Amino acid sequence: MYLNKELFLDFLKEREVSWLGIDFSKATFTKKGFDIPNDILQLYFSEWNALIISDQKKYDIRVAFRKPVVHFDLSIVKKQNKLHKGNLPIRDVIRMENLLSTNIIANYIRQETIPNISKFALFFMVESFDNTIKKGSVWVVAFKCETKELVLCEKFTESPGGFSVKSYWARVFFNIFFNISRTAYYRWEHLVQEKD
Repeated sequence: MYLNKELFLDFLKEREVSWLGIDFSKATFTKKGFDIPNDILQLYFSEWNALIISDQKKYDIRVAFRKPVVHFDLSIVKKQNKLHKGNLPIRDVIRMENLLSTNIIANYIRQETIPNISKFALFFMVESFDNTIKKGSVWVVAFKCETKELVLCEKFTESPGGFSVKSYWARVFFNIFFNISRTAYYRWEHLVQEKD
């Protein structure tokens, strides 16, 4: 986990944030459950991103991150998710603990053209969907738009649930928002308010 105390204190004061979506460009999937045509998987990427916007009561960015104003711009994740069409890693077994890192994500942000809508932006970067152990591993990322500096970068590992593939894995994102609302946000606040 990475938390920039100074920037996070600034983030706490802001009433607005930009939601950039769910990025699957560096995701890895198990063969079990994802041995499907790539264009179908790409369709799920779009549908999972659309869910966050269409069902904001269930996937509540405003409540989770204490931001009354949320701007939506999926241009980066749409581009990145399409770039990896036909090139997504599918494995029999995933070692979930070491696929991505804060440095990989920070470098990724530095290479992107960031929409200048608000001072700070949020997105989820999916590390892995592992249908063997029934877990989804997703990095929650917040950064300062102007400088592309990381504010927060933490990996959450949650369980899926539901019936269809779409709703089953969407549960991972619901659980992350719920976790942030109930515990993680308070933990982050406590960490930045601690005396060094």
